Amino acid sequence: MASRWTPAPGSRRAGNLRVIDPGHGVQAGGPGAAAQGSGDGMAQFSGRSGGEDNRRGRLPDTGLQPPRAQGPAAGTPTPRRRLVTLGAVAAAFVAGAVVSPMVALPTIQAWAQEGGRAETYRLLNLFGDVFERIRAEYVEPVTDRDVIENAINGMLQGLDPHSSYMNPRSFRDMQVQTRGEFGGLGIEVTQENGYVKVISPIDETPAARAGVRPGDIITHLNGNSTLGLTLQEAVEQMRGERGTAIRLTIRREGEQRPVEISLTRDVIRPQVARFRLEGNDIAYVRLSAFNEQTEGALRRAITAMRNQAGNNLKGVILDLRNNPGGLLDQAVQVADDFLEQGEIVSTRARRAEDAQRWNARAGDIAQGLPMVVLINAGSASASEIVAGALQDHRRAVVMGVKSFGKGSVQTVMPIPGQGAIRLTTARYYTPSGRSIQATGIEPDIEVLATRPDPNAPARDREADLRRALRNDADRPAQPQQAAPPPLPPLNLPAGVLDRVVRLPAEGAPAFDPARPETDHQLQQAAQFLRNLAAASPPQRRAQR
Repeated sequence: MASRWTPAPGSRRAGNLRVIDPGHGVQAGGPGAAAQGSGDGMAQFSGRSGGEDNRRGRLPDTGLQPPRAQGPAAGTPTPRRRLVTLGAVAAAFVAGAVVSPMVALPTIQAWAQEGGRAETYRLLNLFGDVFERIRAEYVEPVTDRDVIENAINGMLQGLDPHSSYMNPRSFRDMQVQTRGEFGGLGIEVTQENGYVKVISPIDETPAARAGVRPGDIITHLNGNSTLGLTLQEAVEQMRGERGTAIRLTIRREGEQRPVEISLTRDVIRPQVARFRLEGNDIAYVRLSAFNEQTEGALRRAITAMRNQAGNNLKGVILDLRNNPGGLLDQAVQVADDFLEQGEIVSTRARRAEDAQRWNARAGDIAQGLPMVVLINAGSASASEIVAGALQDHRRAVVMGVKSFGKGSVQTVMPIPGQGAIRLTTARYYTPSGRSIQATGIEPDIEVLATRPDPNAPARDREADLRRALRNDADRPAQPQQAAPPPLPPLNLPAGVLDRVVRLPAEGAPAFDPARPETDHQLQQAAQFLRNLAAASPPQRRAQR
């Protein structure tokens, strides 16, 4: 199902792909928290003309090359020596003003009007001085690339918790996570005592077919010990082109000798949507991330359960707990799958003309069945977009505890040959106009997973992160805007809400993922849908 993109008046659709990036303690943007680019370069990806770049304070390309450094060869710097790395940028700009005044002078004048860019030159020289001191005098030798990359990362991470620089390797990892498929063996692994330990083989993959078991310890890859490798290094060695071979040496409990297994790599598609029928009448789908495979996997899950249950389905549970987010377009498509019409989400950037809005098109894959969306403090970004859209349209009842509260959008901007930068470029808003930045989605019905423990550490949310963006309500000097209207009431049949149990019973068994009956939030959601079906006419549609 395609979603319609509706620009605000005067807006342009930018060429960068958009990421709703988790950025709260997950590796390299987390599962599905990436965007792919064509690698065409920043200027082309920005989708703006040179005139607009001038308006934003960017110097156009004058065709000049930075001047070469003059003076002593590399060594201990003298007071007269200036490092050209970034200082030369300023020198090149000045040279442009002298050599090509018809091109560069208006730009420099524009900079002066914007607040005096001369200070920028002094700061670039400061950076050059510090960089040269590090090269010459740091206690151990350092590479220029490491120092520059750390400086760039510091510049971006100093803005907010979700902006960062990705070197080429990190950028490739993000692209793999975004696609939701890769060449490999199909093993979920962790690290234990320096070795690689198998958590679980993925069904219908080379590892599962070869008999790899949970708990296996991988001691060697192609005869080379895994001891001393980081987990990422071991994973990279196990990944590779489809059809290539690899030999694993495994230490297995109960086996006297190491087990040798030869495998042929294949295309692996980790299961992003796990689903089952709860009691033969409730369709349950858990989405673990928002990558390129998510919406398609969701559709297949709903179709399979409808075929299995026939006309017995009483409702749908969409489980977004601990889903850290991912691609914006996938969040839009997932919400669109359950909506017939109306706005899904909108984004507002630094300039009003860059606002964007996404609307739903007709077609509800659940065919109007009542829905519950489960969220918790680990539901972030794209998960919050879906939950917020379905909540605002009263298409679903949101149950659980308050979500993470990440209401910003990151744009991944590839830099040819140098990785990419991930930059926060917009805030997003639910259909009612709410910003959930640093506040989160409040559930319609609060249900706790466990009984409160006063000694348990509180789970961090967006508002707890250093330099987190503030919510609109807390931002000073903002144009006056009407407050978002309150959400319409749930209008539940009498007695349905009263039968929801907020806390697990005293002495209830601890949560075990292999035993759904220990999942208090899930069981309350399923019983809520059954009670709702019993108290409502068949095929009750949520009011919007």
